[in-house]
Amino acid sequence: MGYKVVLSPSALRDLQDIVRYIALDAPSRALNFGQFLISKTKLLGEHPELGRIVPEFGDADVREVIVRSYRVIYRVGRREKQIQVIRFWHAARGEPKIPG
Repeated sequence: MGYKVVLSPSALRDLQDIVRYIALDAPSRALNFGQFLISKTKLLGEHPELGRIVPEFGDADVREVIVRSYRVIYRVGRREKQIQVIRFWHAARGEPKIPG
């Protein structure tokens, strides 16, 4: 049985910001890209170890997958069988900030 995938409040804000930013130049593509990012997070439910450990944090439960220019940072809750997507972080923004 797979893991449940949930988006944290910070990930939801990131996703909204990304879609709004893209919509400034390409409104028709903005929503599609947001849905594309979400579709990639759904894969984590069946493959929680898909991503690498985030180098900046060195915590085996905090992992990331790269989707185009974005780092999808997530926490694996093995006991709860849950993936919590923490951030959608553009690679050009430097080190990701994760809420405590």
